[in-house]
Amino acid sequence: MKRAELWPDHVLPAPHVPPPWPGRHVRLDGTLVHVRDTPATAPGAEPALYVHGLGGSAQNWTDLAGLLAGRLDGQAIDLPGFGRSEPGRRYTVPAFADRVVSWIEHSDRGPVHLFGNSLGGAVAVRVAALRPDLVRTLTLISPALPFLDFRRSLQGRMLPLLAIPRGERLAAWRLAQLAPEVMAQQVMESCVADLTRISEQRRREAIDEIRIRYEAAHYAAAYVRTFRGLVGSFLRSYLPGAGALWRQAAAVRAPTLVVGGRQDRLVDVRVAPQAARVIPDSRLLLLDGVGHVAQLEVPRTVARAVLALLAEASPAATPGPNGTEAAATPGPNGTEAQARAMVTGTEESGTGHDVAV
Repeated sequence: MKRAELWPDHVLPAPHVPPPWPGRHVRLDGTLVHVRDTPATAPGAEPALYVHGLGGSAQNWTDLAGLLAGRLDGQAIDLPGFGRSEPGRRYTVPAFADRVVSWIEHSDRGPVHLFGNSLGGAVAVRVAALRPDLVRTLTLISPALPFLDFRRSLQGRMLPLLAIPRGERLAAWRLAQLAPEVMAQQVMESCVADLTRISEQRRREAIDEIRIRYEAAHYAAAYVRTFRGLVGSFLRSYLPGAGALWRQAAAVRAPTLVVGGRQDRLVDVRVAPQAARVIPDSRLLLLDGVGHVAQLEVPRTVARAVLALLAEASPAATPGPNGTEAAATPGPNGTEAQARAMVTGTEESGTGHDVAV
């Protein structure tokens, strides 16, 4: 493990709030998967795939994918049962990993730069460990890798639901009791440390996503069954067996960036540093004042760390927003900007926060 570095901020596109990237449905393994495409804005871009977390969707990657479009040709998928994808037959980390592998092979874009947040991080670790031929680099944002002290997670309140037969019915009933606006606010409060960083446009989009959940009869069952599958994978990781997630993390050989928020309320804040220690070729970025979804809360900071990872992992020069080489971009005093800025502190959307490594 080593310290993460940050690419200079000025090589990124000017700050703005893009709308969600265009989406389409593709039939894969007999069901429809929803995919959002973030086309590259410069020649020579390499393929990337973004995987969301429990209860999330491809829309969670709108800002980060846009910031990286000068370097990456991005796709973000909705996992089975979430977003606009059809429900699946199984809701486990191995099943989701199989779907990601199937998509990479179906799209014929591999190897890809693979991104995963929360549940998507656990899925991405399994993919990178079992199919290293499909993964160029790995970026994990608050990965939901195993921990057993559920007092360190707001999700711990859901554990009793897993013991109730057909607990998804209770979850569906609870969902119906809350207005979309209230549910969206609760979700954001649990995932984001500083809500002032979330634009009004993103808030409206979150409400629209909640409405889609209300209209999907399968959503409550998909959520509960996925949570049950994730908890099961946590427990199995402390038993013998090659399928344990921590053993798979140790088997990852792709250059890896691990990002964690010190104010994460959903995944134990000790998981990100542990993941960086276990994964052999890893870099760690811990963000003070940031919650569970750093790619939503501080996308520019995450993008700068990703560009530094790509610059280190790829022999090709990392381009700036207009396709020019970032290493040749003049700094504020007319000198060349450093290609990789050591992590000493940064700002996001005008709101300062410390960066710790």
